[in-house]
Amino acid sequence: MIPDQVVAKLLAALTRATGVDVVRREPIQVWQLSGVERLHLRGGTTVVFKYATVPFTHEGRTLTYLAAHGVPVPLVHGSAIIENTLGMLMEDLGPAVREANEHDAAVAAAKLHAIGPSPGLVTLDESTLRTLPARSLAHVQQLGGSGILADARSLALLFHTLSRVAADRVAGANLAPFSTCHSELHPTSVHITEHGWHLLDLAKAFNGPSVLDLATWHGTRNAPDPPRLRSLLTRYVQAGGHPHALSDRAGLPAETWALAWHRIWAAETLLHQATIASDQPALGLIDVIRRQASTALELLKIR
Repeated sequence: MIPDQVVAKLLAALTRATGVDVVRREPIQVWQLSGVERLHLRGGTTVVFKYATVPFTHEGRTLTYLAAHGVPVPLVHGSAIIENTLGMLMEDLGPAVREANEHDAAVAAAKLHAIGPSPGLVTLDESTLRTLPARSLAHVQQLGGSGILADARSLALLFHTLSRVAADRVAGANLAPFSTCHSELHPTSVHITEHGWHLLDLAKAFNGPSVLDLATWHGTRNAPDPPRLRSLLTRYVQAGGHPHALSDRAGLPAETWALAWHRIWAAETLLHQATIASDQPALGLIDVIRRQASTALELLKIR
């Protein structure tokens, strides 16, 4: 958790810089590496206070860049970094009037991806994606060698198989559309109000194949549904997204390729977090990683 004293320092610095007078803090959500509050100000208005530590400290720059390029995002009133922790005061958009649907996702993604890659973001290109299975294998071996992960052998075998074929299956990653990606494009990330839509929660934004972004919309808790993603990709193109979003990659339909590599990427991210966490990874987390890798193998038609 981020120490309370760091959060207090950030809030003090931001209120001084912006001149706001906070009369009440309302916690909204707190995670291990970030938190969000609604600040009630003198005069009856509100702003959102968001803070996050590495690796999520670039969101302020990202939001400012996207806003300057016409992407609807919350206005950043001020930001600061203290002790490797980002703090931001942002526009409070108010409650959503409805949940975002697939049409909203297609429109928002097309608008975001149209700006191309953004400066300062991690890039997931073909060469980077190719390394993900090997990196996951290294994480598994590290966790198994330290005794943190039981039954590491079966999990290692999954990533060894993925690593062996990654070079052939990653082809097409650099194909357009290749742009700024949200990385967590979910219904809660497209905020719909009476004034329109805004993208929220861009702390994990990256530059990469935009079809990966669209593959995140339906999540990974349920079995992958290629026809459903194909429908979303079609909506995306109709909304102005690049037509190559529908093009095959590595001999696979775009939707199948995207669903597979999204799961490979998600699994590596979870494993990396497990290697730096102070606690032993929960059994449920390892089951999720195993399911992601197994599903990716099936999608890539690896036997």
